[in-house]
Amino acid sequence: MRAADAVLPLALLGLAACSTAPAYAPPAVSTPAAFRDTGPWTPAAADAASAGDWWSVFADPTLAGLEQRLAGGNASLAQALARYDQARALARQARTDLYPTVGVDAGAASQRTISSGRTDPVGVSASASYELDLWGRVRSQVEAGRADAQASAADLAAVRLSLQAQLADAYFQLRGADAQIAVLASTADAYRQALDLTRRRQVGGASSALDTGRAETQLATALSQQEQAQADRALLEHALAVLVGEPASNFSVASIEGLSDAPRTPVSTPSLVLQRRPDIAAAERRVAAANARIGVARAAWFPTVTLAASGGWQSTGGELLTTANRVWALGPAAAVLPLLDGGARKAEVARSRAVFDEAAAGYRQTVLDAFREVEDQMALANRLAAAQSRQDEAVDAAARTAALATTRYREGAASYLDVVTAQTAELDARRSALDLRTRRLAASVDLIRALGGGWTGGEGA
Repeated sequence: MRAADAVLPLALLGLAACSTAPAYAPPAVSTPAAFRDTGPWTPAAADAASAGDWWSVFADPTLAGLEQRLAGGNASLAQALARYDQARALARQARTDLYPTVGVDAGAASQRTISSGRTDPVGVSASASYELDLWGRVRSQVEAGRADAQASAADLAAVRLSLQAQLADAYFQLRGADAQIAVLASTADAYRQALDLTRRRQVGGASSALDTGRAETQLATALSQQEQAQADRALLEHALAVLVGEPASNFSVASIEGLSDAPRTPVSTPSLVLQRRPDIAAAERRVAAANARIGVARAAWFPTVTLAASGGWQSTGGELLTTANRVWALGPAAAVLPLLDGGARKAEVARSRAVFDEAAAGYRQTVLDAFREVEDQMALANRLAAAQSRQDEAVDAAARTAALATTRYREGAASYLDVVTAQTAELDARRSALDLRTRRLAASVDLIRALGGGWTGGEGA
């Protein structure tokens, strides 16, 4: 009873244990009330969260299938998942210090002495020890481990979102290459007809070899550009293969003509973007972990109090279970406090505070980068839409000019140089229009990624 009376006050202290970690709040950041570059293609919305598969807004079944394959086959995503599993295991490991440590010990021996003859001592015992978390050291370690696991979960979501956006961007570039190849193929056919026309006119004496040479040069240039576009497409197809986790030799995406339109993307308020971006969530959780580790460092200034208890049976005659020789002990209750450490604890507290300051600065930088990325992509989405409208007008004008130049050439009212100039301008205008459509799709993908995609913050919480 005396031992129990001695331990009771310590147990009561454990129940009323305090924490040496500073009170935590996320670092303050300057958050604008609304984004500036809203427009017809990025309207403001009170809550513009994209639930589930964000790429469904493009209504492209091939893209949707590739995104599903990425989820199961991408090696970088598997690495991020393994890192998350490690963080969860470390968090569970940190929680084990909240519970007593229990062990079992058994032993047997045979010995002989002159005075007592032969004896066969046998013993079985169990022991338990428990650290009273009077200063919150263990709880701070658990909190830090939990925050690290949550940060790793957000990292996993950020990697997944980044890879999904990379795949969508590469896919739309590939579709842009398909459209370029189709335009160049139709243009090459038109140039062949023009070459045949100049050759017939040369035979009839209506034009010179100079016109024929220009037509041949124009056709060869278009065919060269077509080959370059096919090379670009092959590289993009190989990139898609890697993203879905397949060898490039076994992977292909069927070509299609035409390019889909970029969707309108509603934009949330900046305050909601803070909640939707997984990289922001990861940065904030690392600040929380650093704050908890300040508590761990501070707790080193106070004694570490440990309780121990043991009990079992022992016998010197080999009859362990029938003997009445039981043993037990309660204690010792140990308190350990280093008195002189050369300033090691003070330095550790200073280091922990510096780690917290670094994490807080990283969080603020991540938030600033997030706001900039949203503004960047909003500006691109709206400005490129306006540019595409103007470029479509340029295509129509160039097509009319090329048709007029060809008609005047047949009638002998214009030189073939006029035809070449007009046709080259039309091809350039069409290719520029396709490039703008591709860039608009890429800007839409990047804007959705900048807004957090379909992440809701529930994973790993």
